Amino acid sequence: MTTTLFTRAARAALLLPVLMAPLAAAAQDSAAETLQAPEAFAGITDEAARSAALFGEIGKVIESPRCMNCHPVTGGPTQGDDLHTHIPPVVRGEADMGAPGMSCNTCHGVENVTFPDGKSSIPGHEAWHLAPVSMGWQGVSLADICVQIKDPERNGGRNLEDLYEHMAQDSLVGWAWHPGEGRAPAPGTQEQLGTLMRAWIDTGAACPQG
Repeated sequence: MTTTLFTRAARAALLLPVLMAPLAAAAQDSAAETLQAPEAFAGITDEAARSAALFGEIGKVIESPRCMNCHPVTGGPTQGDDLHTHIPPVVRGEADMGAPGMSCNTCHGVENVTFPDGKSSIPGHEAWHLAPVSMGWQGVSLADICVQIKDPERNGGRNLEDLYEHMAQDSLVGWAWHPGEGRAPAPGTQEQLGTLMRAWIDTGAACPQG
């Protein structure tokens, strides 16, 4: 671990002391949710209905705190399984990386850093940042999120294959299953999510009803 990473960890440790303890306990007490395989939906004979049901399963990941915390509709990021306000308070900034002098990488390094208590940690990834406003999910129905992520005008110009690669292979998405001490991981695994994404796309990428 580099000196820079230690410096970031030290800054964050001063800002996030005892407040993390109850959140860590809550996360450790929550059982990780599982994901059903595409075969579980084979009994739905109507392909569009099966596709929509597959997206409902994908929604278990999308609507998990590990994803929602970085997909706010307004304001800055949230934290914890209860999506509480980020501590310390931060703003989105022009590039979704925080304000000048208080950017995301002021505290977040390239990997998770566990606190000395071994029960909580500072999350980290080399690409740590907020999702753009156009991809805000908090408070949005899963049906509307489905329409949103398929829209190239809002999803960064991605087509369905790009979406598959993002969800199934992007390492920042993959962080959700390796979130560090004190956080419950997203349901299932990234590989399972990729399998569901492929099945959803192959059945027409239909969206659930609102």
